[in-house]
Amino acid sequence: MSKEEYRVESDTIGPVKIPKDALWGPQTERSRNNFPSGELMPLAIIRAFLHLKKAAAESNVEVGAEPAEKGQAIEEAIDQLLKLDNHELRQDFPLHVLQTGSGTQSNMNVNEVVANLANKMHPSLDILPNDDVNRGQSSNDTYPTAMNIVAVEALDKLEPAVQHLIDELKIKQDKYWKTVKVGRTHLQDATPITFGQEISGYISALKHDLSYIQELKPTLYELAIGGTAVGTGLNAAPGMTVKIADKLSQVYGHDFKVNTNKFWGLAHHSGIDVVHGALKTLAADMFKIAQDIRFLASGPRAGYHELNIPANEPGSSIMPGKVNPTQAEAVTMAAAKVFGNDTTITFACSQGNFEMNVYKTVMITAFLDSCDILTGTINGFADKMIAGLTVNAAKMDNLLESSLMTVTALSPHIGYHAAAKIAQTADKEGTTLKEAALKSGKLTEKEYDEWMDYMEMTNISQTNPEK
Repeated sequence: MSKEEYRVESDTIGPVKIPKDALWGPQTERSRNNFPSGELMPLAIIRAFLHLKKAAAESNVEVGAEPAEKGQAIEEAIDQLLKLDNHELRQDFPLHVLQTGSGTQSNMNVNEVVANLANKMHPSLDILPNDDVNRGQSSNDTYPTAMNIVAVEALDKLEPAVQHLIDELKIKQDKYWKTVKVGRTHLQDATPITFGQEISGYISALKHDLSYIQELKPTLYELAIGGTAVGTGLNAAPGMTVKIADKLSQVYGHDFKVNTNKFWGLAHHSGIDVVHGALKTLAADMFKIAQDIRFLASGPRAGYHELNIPANEPGSSIMPGKVNPTQAEAVTMAAAKVFGNDTTITFACSQGNFEMNVYKTVMITAFLDSCDILTGTINGFADKMIAGLTVNAAKMDNLLESSLMTVTALSPHIGYHAAAKIAQTADKEGTTLKEAALKSGKLTEKEYDEWMDYMEMTNISQTNPEK
């Protein structure tokens, strides 16, 4: 940079050249140059930091730890930053995820930007990043606090997406509750099932997944703020952190708490780990559901083709008229990413030594990535796959009629071994099950027609879709 393009500021290490019009200060600039790789710090983290710093400024004023005029100036600067859209906000927060594992540089990035903006608005106050904006705080307790806040925010967006998919599946369940088809186990023909019953299993899985997330989510309400450097709360004013939690609860609509063990809050991120485990479980179930749908829709001539899927875009650049299960593919790829993120989070949660975990930035970024891609692909799967899904009733009937496993219904009447012999004969001789059954002499045609009731085999009258 030429002299006209930069200004010089100093931190505890020495002077630093900073772009002339940048709101950040020397510690941000050092990080910008020292850690230039990988994805940028999620703006959700930055916004959480801004709300946290505002709550801290208000609380410090209320307990007499911060002069009112400085606290108000900090609040005004933060309010101005919070009004910016993401593109505008990014200009002042350029740091990367792969920095110090405590997130110190991003904490200082926020402190410097807020202080410089507050000083522009109130030149006479001399507001300092560390002494004023960071008063009673440490990166070691602010970053994990921001982690939990953004994790809760991300779950708030994911939960409605899961419920939306449940609702769309419920429509199909009710519509096809009595549409009988071949059941399958081990990729082999099994006894009959209705498509509605099959879908009810998907719905139940998603309801359970949603309940796991909702039951585990409150562990993220426990905030580390107040622990400062090592969990002892050194330099935090008495009463400050309770006020911070109350203010953050009002902003986010959740009951955040600070009456928790701070040594745990700084050194462990068990809540992030266990909640992401529920996200992994959701991803696994979504993989299974998407996989089932795309197999049942395979074809249309050389596959199962029991289902018709919407044609959302041309499926091939060379094969005209091809329709691919792209929404299902997106879900399965998202699940693969979530599985990888879970490994990252589990490993990161085990790391760090003594009083602090130093994998915080990569941990929360992986968590947010999982929430984001699950939210997007689940909504897409609901709207662009399930909503337009229909059954190919003729194909279902044809496969059901040719299935050999409906012979199971004869077992109570003629015995397991005799029924097995009938199925084996039909398969070997290429005849229908009925032909083989009558040839066996074990039953009459009237008995066969009476006992071979596909709908009765599904136990539909005893099946409750809500369970």
